[in-house]
Amino acid sequence: MAGNTLKELYIDELRDLYDNENQLIKALPKLAKAAESRELKSGIQHHLEQTKEHAKRIEQIFDALGETAQGKKCKGIQGIISEGNAALKETPGGPVRDAAIIASAQRAEHYEIAAYGTVREFAQLLSENEAASLIAQTLDEEKEADKKLTEAAQEVNQAARSPQAEREGAPRRKATSAGAGGEG
Repeated sequence: MAGNTLKELYIDELRDLYDNENQLIKALPKLAKAAESRELKSGIQHHLEQTKEHAKRIEQIFDALGETAQGKKCKGIQGIISEGNAALKETPGGPVRDAAIIASAQRAEHYEIAAYGTVREFAQLLSENEAASLIAQTLDEEKEADKKLTEAAQEVNQAARSPQAEREGAPRRKATSAGAGGEG
């Protein structure tokens, strides 16, 4: 529960972010493995290492606050990860799947950018200057990850747009007499 003070809300939001980062630490390897673009795979693996550092920074903040580093189930990122997993299952490999991976990863980045922006503001208002600096560093890295995903998307989306990728990425359908070229 968020509590009645800004500091209690701040700690609650940090707990949410801590769980967020730990869920992503578990989810990102699956995305990296599924990615076919070398640039995308490398970018996800790099961001996984950053994500581990993000969790450590939150642990530092909890330590400075005299709080136990524990998460509170982050349902927002849980939903984003769940949607991403569904997209992986529903989309055959290739550029279309890579485009789906980027879409999922950018949803996660935007969620984190909003959350880190909020807790940075709380830290500044509470004169938690060291925490605000650590959070700002993470926020900058999240923004940079989003920028790199956008750059990767430019190439991946062009490849996904090709007629061959469109055919390969199209949902699999059972052939019917009309769908197989026959008359209905």
